[in-house]
Amino acid sequence: MSGILHSQAIGDLLRRSARRTPAKTAIVYGDLRQSFAELDAVVNRTANAIAAKGIVRGDRVAILSHNNHGFVVAYLALARLGAISVPVNFMLNADEVGYIFGHAGIVGVIAEDALAPVAAQALVIADLVERQRLRVFIPEKGTAPPAGWQPVGDLMAHDDGRAPEIVVGDDDAIQMLYTSGTESRPKGAVMTSRNLIAQYMSCIVDGEMAPDDVEIHALPLFHCAQLHCFLTVDLYVGATSIVLPAPDPATILGLIESERVTKFFAPPTVWIALLRHHDFDRRDLSSLRKGYYGASIMPVEVIKELGRRLPQVRLFNFYGQTEMSPMATLLRPEDQFRKLGSAGKASINVETLVVDDDDRPVPVGEVGEIVHRGPHVMKEYWQDPAKTAESFRNGWFHSGDLGRLDEEGYLYVVDRKKDMIKTGGENVASREVEETIYQHPAVSEVAVFGVPHPRWIEAVVAAVVPRAGQSVSADDLAVFCRERLAGYKTPKTFVVVEQLPKNASGKILKRNLRIMYEEISE
Repeated sequence: MSGILHSQAIGDLLRRSARRTPAKTAIVYGDLRQSFAELDAVVNRTANAIAAKGIVRGDRVAILSHNNHGFVVAYLALARLGAISVPVNFMLNADEVGYIFGHAGIVGVIAEDALAPVAAQALVIADLVERQRLRVFIPEKGTAPPAGWQPVGDLMAHDDGRAPEIVVGDDDAIQMLYTSGTESRPKGAVMTSRNLIAQYMSCIVDGEMAPDDVEIHALPLFHCAQLHCFLTVDLYVGATSIVLPAPDPATILGLIESERVTKFFAPPTVWIALLRHHDFDRRDLSSLRKGYYGASIMPVEVIKELGRRLPQVRLFNFYGQTEMSPMATLLRPEDQFRKLGSAGKASINVETLVVDDDDRPVPVGEVGEIVHRGPHVMKEYWQDPAKTAESFRNGWFHSGDLGRLDEEGYLYVVDRKKDMIKTGGENVASREVEETIYQHPAVSEVAVFGVPHPRWIEAVVAAVVPRAGQSVSADDLAVFCRERLAGYKTPKTFVVVEQLPKNASGKILKRNLRIMYEEISE
């Protein structure tokens, strides 16, 4: 018992909130509303049911599901046992999921009904069928579980509601989050309770998070931003969480009004969708006090529009990545317009520098790689000591992002290293070109990327989505850019499209665009 009392692990956080405010609403999912005491009790029962299946501390268990109550309970129950949860992107195909299952060496899987066939196929691909001690089914669509799978409701109704007496160390691996795999196979970032709780404290202190928050969680919980900057932080401080299966703009705007939501996070693409929705000016959004953005760079013109249309909302930019648990720096509300386009300064538990190829700090204003250190940083990449050593060289975590610091120490992210376009011997930052195109009044969204070119090595291409009810031509955009950008930065080609490809977290998939248009400049 003494070990439990002295631990500071993810599984402890909900229990403490349940003791402080047992009757307060912890989670809302559809018609379901559970208090902190009720959620804590169902997590205990679920944890004991999972343990009865032979899952022990250190075992890896995958969760393949959209956002729902079952996901939240399973994640917390595994943490309470010291098992390592492995949330998996629900947009992946069976081969991709099979790679993650095999790489992680899972011994259990929890899947939503619509995704259970993918999970079953992935287990076959990974040759892990016989190793599974646990197969749990989340019946979101009311379908019966396949043979050999147990509905999550059975686990939640387990007859033992006592807290598991399992000591989970601060530095034990508690979760494995797989990177998006844009450059190679996905890597498993191993997180400990120490990493994550240090990051939660940074979010609470720097992000002004409090027990009276009411927050919508609409972005995928398999992704570190929604799960670890917002949902678990809310459970930690005792705030109320409204879980949505998807970021539908009409639903979000309606819930802000009906539930008097105070706090909301979304990537730029979702904020843009809200601003463009016909309900935006019809709903009472006056309860919203704090807005957060991240996952990708927010266009300056969109920040300005948010400031005009939601003047009461304090905006925060969270910048980081999976390996940082994930928040590393933030731009505070008072700096949103004074430092337009900045990622701000390091959060309270992080140090951030910009360095050259020899890991020496670069002068103010010069571009280099962004590096971090502090307790947020993951423990390691799973089963990849070489990549771990490379990323942690000289004691700093190397982000792969390019940035610069201004004279006040504010960070500006120039681009991902892989998104820097090299054309005709010159470097072009895709973000700079995107910011320019966003100034065009007919543009809703834009992505700038490079494609192979026989003369220029790479050619700059822009894919543009017009605003609803408006049109824009490639010639108009070319003239607009030539008036504002150097010739080599102006896209050689503009394509006008209905939508941009995005992942489940709202990030624009530039790698898909490169493949789609790789022959456009030949």
